[in-house]
Amino acid sequence: MTHTPPRTPLGAAEISDLVDRILDAGTLPPIVQAGHPALRQRAAAFDGQLSRDRLERLIGLMRQVMHEAPGVGLAAPQLGIPLQLAVLEDQFDVDPEAATLRRRSPLEFLAILNPRYGPAGPTTAAFYEGCLSLNGLQAVVARPESVVLEFQAPDGAAQRREFSGWQARIVQHETDHLNGILYLDRAQLRSLSTNAEYAAHWAEAGTGKAQEGLGFDATPAGISVPGEHPDA
Repeated sequence: MTHTPPRTPLGAAEISDLVDRILDAGTLPPIVQAGHPALRQRAAAFDGQLSRDRLERLIGLMRQVMHEAPGVGLAAPQLGIPLQLAVLEDQFDVDPEAATLRRRSPLEFLAILNPRYGPAGPTTAAFYEGCLSLNGLQAVVARPESVVLEFQAPDGAAQRREFSGWQARIVQHETDHLNGILYLDRAQLRSLSTNAEYAAHWAEAGTGKAQEGLGFDATPAGISVPGEHPDA
């Protein structure tokens, strides 16, 4: 990535009106796809644009959309809302071998505001990763295996938590969304596969078969975004 994504041009009143339209629609909003401007902008920091009740309603709606998709995380920009808010939850039953290799364990529901993360150690892990805003595609992304996340809880409390394994990957993916970053910006692009081709050729717990067959290494992409703080 050669430049910092621009900040959202929407002000507090415009964001508030947008949220009201989505909450009042009476249906689950669609997940916007790559090319939507909200996915390529730095979302506005949450600083009271929504009342406590409307924030709770938006969090509840985002959780519904995430479950319906289904997915393990959803950021507000994925609904076209340029606000620093994401929801995370991973309760899927997965293959035990894959769960062990990927260090994937259940993640209880969590809503985060204004998050920033940094690596909690030097180790990275590379696995195939997908996104609800890039339907039908997967690519290998190398990310820090453990991270420290600083964020604001919906009740306003400042929090700092460490995540590792697949939970750390979810945290990084969703925080990236809030800063205009898609996982493809960090991916080994030679690994890019449709879901069907991945299932046919590369579906295994690790990435060794895909690395050999598609001709890529799994080193980190080495980009930095505003959502990261390197000295956590």
